[in-house]
Amino acid sequence: MPRPGSKRQRKGPRGGAPRVPYIDRRLGTLNILSEEGLCLIERNADQILHQTGMEFRDDPEILQIFRDAGCEVDGERVRFAPGFCRRMITDTAPSTFRQHARNPANTVQIGGSASVLCPSWGPPFVHDLDRGRRYATYQDFIQLVRLHHTIPWLHHSGGVVCEPVDLPANKRHLDMLYAHIRWSDRCFMGAFIGEERATHALEIARIVFGAEYVAENPVLYCVSNTNAPLVMDAHMSGSLKVNARAGQPVACTPWVLTGAMSPCTVAGTLAQVLAETMAAMTLTQLINPGTPCLMGSFASTMSMQSGAPTFGTPEAGQMVLAAGQLARRLDVPLHTVGALSASKLPDAQSQQEGTWGLMMALFAGANVINHATGWLEGGLVTGFEKTVIDADLCGKLCRFFDGIDLSENAQAMSAIASTGPGAHFLGSDHTQANFLTALFRPETPDNDSFEQWAAGGGLDTAQRANRLWKERLESYVDPGLDPATDEELQDYIARRKAETPDRDYF
Repeated sequence: MPRPGSKRQRKGPRGGAPRVPYIDRRLGTLNILSEEGLCLIERNADQILHQTGMEFRDDPEILQIFRDAGCEVDGERVRFAPGFCRRMITDTAPSTFRQHARNPANTVQIGGSASVLCPSWGPPFVHDLDRGRRYATYQDFIQLVRLHHTIPWLHHSGGVVCEPVDLPANKRHLDMLYAHIRWSDRCFMGAFIGEERATHALEIARIVFGAEYVAENPVLYCVSNTNAPLVMDAHMSGSLKVNARAGQPVACTPWVLTGAMSPCTVAGTLAQVLAETMAAMTLTQLINPGTPCLMGSFASTMSMQSGAPTFGTPEAGQMVLAAGQLARRLDVPLHTVGALSASKLPDAQSQQEGTWGLMMALFAGANVINHATGWLEGGLVTGFEKTVIDADLCGKLCRFFDGIDLSENAQAMSAIASTGPGAHFLGSDHTQANFLTALFRPETPDNDSFEQWAAGGGLDTAQRANRLWKERLESYVDPGLDPATDEELQDYIARRKAETPDRDYF
């Protein structure tokens, strides 16, 4: 079993409701494609895989795996017989599994009606109102891990919550993994780039959880992106191999911008996305049948005028809703993205785009949603203020997808009878008993009168969020880490760092 975390209990969400480890959606999905439309997309994806194929570059071992499975391999191009990928996925890939946290209370379910919200991933810059836009540092990384740990509506510590550019590029993955383990006791992601780094993450997980436990349980989470159109390079296939062999989950995720990396139409993009993710998921099952894998979809749009990425568009919403249906037909979980924005600031644009993206992902039935908080400037920036504004959005959606409470208390028939016509419910026993939990209470809005708001400084949402993220960091409670585990981790990291010289490139 994993070593226990701190026994101290964190406070639940504002309003007194207990924190939950993931969303258990009680509302149905929004289906956008008919059965005929789904069959058409699948048929087109099969045609792409059979006639065009997909390239797996600079990885002879992967090519041999496909060759041994009877696929047609021509140079680095692999072609698949119609129906082959679907059979490989549906025969052995699990529909639901759990990723275990070192604190068992934070273990998440992936699949079925469960949705797991993860923070921003990958930006080299950070932004806050005090210091503006700047290159991220390791101190920023630690602050973000702590900040995310205080947000009850996030369920996962994530991965590269920002890119700490003050650390050597070839070694910083070790420090980032350590920060997630030391300053949070939630689930975390592994290292995605190459076999060596993925192996480091796996060895670190064995220190934290024990080798036997890791051999039997998913404790890491890996995302393997394709290089659209129809390419996977050795950096991604290398980490995929390591994780699949160890039975660790792999989200096989095409990253596409319509019109640039895929056709400029929704239907064409969906067929390409499905082809790429099926080829990658098939690889996980050829390496280790039964390995947890997810259909990934990071499909957004671009400006046809400038070529710049755009987010929160109707077409992006259509693509994620359809991806949810396609994943359910394959009976695998869906990995996708949430509160994306091209805005440079935590402003109206950032929240309009982010709200649309996160809502569409949840209506799609997505099981893991990356970038649920903090994402700005098309993924170049993690914003501190946007993180806490997005946290309110996450909380609202958690409450919304919990459905309507129809319990006897919620029906409130005795309260209606005792209050009677023409009176009010403000002082009723029912209101007094339920006022803390009856309605969701977000933290960033201001609901005062104009006069009260002006007397309080006339702050806008971003300014209030600036205060809130600082208050959250001040209230952060260290989950603790077993000293012997901590020492072993630091020793392992020091030895790995000493093996190679520092480099500023991957």
